[in-house]
Amino acid sequence: MVPYEALYGRKCRSSIGWFDVGETKLLGPNLVQQAVEKVKLIQEQLLKAQSQQKSYSDNRYQDLEFTMGDWLFLKVSPMKGVMRFGKKGKFIPRYIGPYQIIQRIIQVAYNLELPPELEVVHPVFYVSMLRKCLGDPSHITPIEYVQVTEDLSYEKVPIAI
Repeated sequence: MVPYEALYGRKCRSSIGWFDVGETKLLGPNLVQQAVEKVKLIQEQLLKAQSQQKSYSDNRYQDLEFTMGDWLFLKVSPMKGVMRFGKKGKFIPRYIGPYQIIQRIIQVAYNLELPPELEVVHPVFYVSMLRKCLGDPSHITPIEYVQVTEDLSYEKVPIAI
């Protein structure tokens, strides 16, 4: 049973059967031809919309690929209500580093040379967690007072009471 029949207790009438017999003359092939033309128009419009969305997506897509020796920033995800490196609001750092690539595991996974403070974190990261360092790699963010856990989050530590 179709949902319409279950809901209303009668069969659903198609657009051809909306009129009683004798009330109007059946258009026959013209009615079917109009319905086919409308279906074709709808299909063309759907293909056009799909093509536009795909071209927009393709223009914005970029392959991330790094080479050995590149310097990369590592994405950290702070928990809600956490002290964000002493800064508040829109100035929270989302990346720490830079760190150098030791090895390319596969096309989308890289092994990084992490400092001893991050020894609890596994050194292999997916490309979505990395961002290329375009500046001078000597500007390294100090992380002595930041305790990063294995899942790359950190806890709130009060500085003063």
